[in-house]
Amino acid sequence: MRGPAAGLELTAVTAAILAGGLGSRLRPAVSGRPKALANIGERPFLTHLFDQLLAAGAREVVLCTGYLGDQIRMILGESYNTLRLNYSQESTPLGTAGALRLALPLLDSNPVLVMNGDSYCDVNIREFWFWHDGRHSNATLLLTKVFDTERFGQVKVDTDGKVTDFREKGSGQGSGWINAGIYLLNRDLLEEIPVNRAVSLEREIFPSWIGRGLCGFQSEARFIDIGTPEAYAKAQSFFATGLSR
Repeated sequence: MRGPAAGLELTAVTAAILAGGLGSRLRPAVSGRPKALANIGERPFLTHLFDQLLAAGAREVVLCTGYLGDQIRMILGESYNTLRLNYSQESTPLGTAGALRLALPLLDSNPVLVMNGDSYCDVNIREFWFWHDGRHSNATLLLTKVFDTERFGQVKVDTDGKVTDFREKGSGQGSGWINAGIYLLNRDLLEEIPVNRAVSLEREIFPSWIGRGLCGFQSEARFIDIGTPEAYAKAQSFFATGLSR
């Protein structure tokens, strides 16, 4: 199975942002709003992802919303600069994979660019895209290196960049490569995700794709997530220092 990305420009790729999480750990810091709308400086976290997509040339975004998703739509509206914003709202929690499967009718491109709505990796998305396209990968995960993988899990790849092991958080310690929450995924794989039930990309889907063209692009770009109050506090200085484009 060969990826159909060849010749497709990033301007034609639909981006899906997973922004439906409950954000239970972060609630003390952002009470009353979804974590994707947590303020970094004076604007919502999601807008930093939008800026990254604009810099890469993207034009179309689907926001996969859940908990307090009405707030996201009300605050962000139908567009951001030249990005067109669409919404896929889950009525019950579907997990990261289930939310993506629900949104699939709105995702017009092949592959689809997927981003977690609560983390940011300061990577050149066009470089990530060309790496994926050049290998005709069926699915490519962006990986970044951290000193302690316990909170994030670990991903191992061989010399060709093919994923050989995918472990979720709490499965190891020490430095290593982690899932940075940005993916390029072909539609035929997304169509295999079960419909109308909770499914996790990290716990169920990615491990099952090992050996089926799942690759990992290794980048040492800066990474931050806002999943805990401590990490959220660090995000303020992370974005204050400036980002590459």
